[in-house]
Amino acid sequence: MNENFSKRLAALISVKSLVTIALTAIFAVLCLRGDITGQDFMTIFLIVVSFYFGTQTQKISDAVGKKEE
Repeated sequence: MNENFSKRLAALISVKSLVTIALTAIFAVLCLRGDITGQDFMTIFLIVVSFYFGTQTQKISDAVGKKEE
């Protein structure tokens, strides 16, 4: 179980994860300060999160495809 936790933590600290978390925090602060509208925030946030989860899903799909070969 400890090894599984270590792998998940390492994956969380990947560059894509850090960029996604940083962008989310930055845009949340900008929205709370009133520098951008809620609609702009949602658009940008959805693009960033969709890209992140899309690449994660593709990575998993590629790994499953290699196992089946």
